[in-house]
Amino acid sequence: MLGGAASVASAAVAAPLLTAGGAAAAPGAGEAAGAATSPAAPVRVLPDDPRYTELTTGQNRRWVGTPDEVRLVSTTEQVVAAVDEAVRGGKRISVKGGGHCLADFVFHKDIDLVLDMSLMNRVSFDEERGAFAVEAGATLMNVYDALYKGWGVTIPGGMCYSVGVGGHVSGGGYGLLSRLHGLTVDHLHAVEVVVVDRSGRVRSVVATREANDPNRDLWWGCAGGGGGNFGVITRYWFRTPGATGSDPGRLLPRPPEEVLVQALSLPWDQLDGRGFRRLVQNVGTWFETHGSPDSPYASLAGALPFTHRSSGGISMFAQMDATVPDAEKLFRAYHTHILDGVGATAEAAVRPMGELGALPELAEPTRLPWLRATRRLGTSSPMVTDPAIRGHHHSAYVRRAVPDTHIDRIYEWLNSDSIDNPMAMVILHLVGGAIDRVSPSATAVAQRDSHFKLLYQSMWQDPADDAANIAWTNGVFRAVYKETGGVPVPNGVTDGCYINYPDTGVHDPDANTSDWSWHRLYHKDNYPRLQQVKARWDPRNVFHHSQSVELPTI
Repeated sequence: MLGGAASVASAAVAAPLLTAGGAAAAPGAGEAAGAATSPAAPVRVLPDDPRYTELTTGQNRRWVGTPDEVRLVSTTEQVVAAVDEAVRGGKRISVKGGGHCLADFVFHKDIDLVLDMSLMNRVSFDEERGAFAVEAGATLMNVYDALYKGWGVTIPGGMCYSVGVGGHVSGGGYGLLSRLHGLTVDHLHAVEVVVVDRSGRVRSVVATREANDPNRDLWWGCAGGGGGNFGVITRYWFRTPGATGSDPGRLLPRPPEEVLVQALSLPWDQLDGRGFRRLVQNVGTWFETHGSPDSPYASLAGALPFTHRSSGGISMFAQMDATVPDAEKLFRAYHTHILDGVGATAEAAVRPMGELGALPELAEPTRLPWLRATRRLGTSSPMVTDPAIRGHHHSAYVRRAVPDTHIDRIYEWLNSDSIDNPMAMVILHLVGGAIDRVSPSATAVAQRDSHFKLLYQSMWQDPADDAANIAWTNGVFRAVYKETGGVPVPNGVTDGCYINYPDTGVHDPDANTSDWSWHRLYHKDNYPRLQQVKARWDPRNVFHHSQSVELPTI
């Protein structure tokens, strides 16, 4: 999902960084942060508090919790104290970062204490570690602003401004710069986690990617294994592997000075099944030819939101580094290729583009400073602030071109009369490129060689429409993958599911009739190793939800 619900805070003072032993490490000169005051006492919100309803309802309004308490924390020490209290009291914990969760992992009927991390949103440069420290409650736009304005650098994270760092990074993280610079976790240097040992002792631990770090397995598990598995992540440190020197401006990727951005729409009344198939085929052949991280098109990224016929048209948007040689020529060649033979005339995106709002000003390739383009695209989703939005979601990695049979089934469901919802859609995300440079075992992200990521979803407002929208989303997903048991099993075409688009349907035996369990669809061969990390760092299974890593069986 591109959107999420959270506000962006900004200020200019960073609090001291806490090491695993609790000692303060002085922040370096030149800082940016998300909160301006000294850490306050934790905020405890009980059921009779007027804030309770807001703090116990997900961005997806289908998920509403009834915990005994929501506790908003602002330091690692407060997290340690809260977890210790919950463990001693036998209370089940869930953790909410600064953004949202698509499933009921946070707001669930069995949760007693919700730890809300959204006040922990500071961003700074840690001179002692030589890396950028980002607290787990920060949201992406907060991080992009701080890193770019303070040091001219960034991380290759997601597009929507309100996505929370805590869950985004722990699930791998990708965005419009990932084809050029890899996944977010490919730049993850260290992580601070509050854990509970077998005796019930609660402590904070820092784990790094360094080969000689005895806690490295915890870093690995948090680098793509998903949220809510091993403990409460309170802080991330980012530095690109191999980056050296003391200049912070050289320790993370520098985004393009300018980017080319274009958003287009194809009217449904001009698009038949043959034309739709040709469009998706063209995209597939293009990225099979230009998918290498060494291609001149390595910086080209974007998505094609295929919305239901009731929306009036399908859309596409793309972004590319405007500073590469012949950038505009290359950019136009891409659009010429994917529209060749489609039989529909591209026009300005005057309608909402799936989750995104209308972008009519981007009908022609438009040069924008990178941060301005990031803010424009990231804040364009009307779903971010919709107070009543509900949703249902599935995902699939696609290793090469989408097969014609899959394309035709998607077209059929996008034209189905079973639903009348412009927000029912299948989004084709463009990935690949530098993501493929990293081994599937180097981080917990097992899927590395896919060109595309598909998101099947419907969003609506009225609870009375739940059944129809859930049925449509389930229907298209299962129809596309009916030959492989209703799910995208890893093979030469598909490669499982994305943990950051959690889908509780993949562990429903009536929906997933393949011999691939839900955890193998997410984690493939990395799952046994994730279970070993779980056994070491959360042996009591304090941190769990319906799709968290399970303790190994003996």
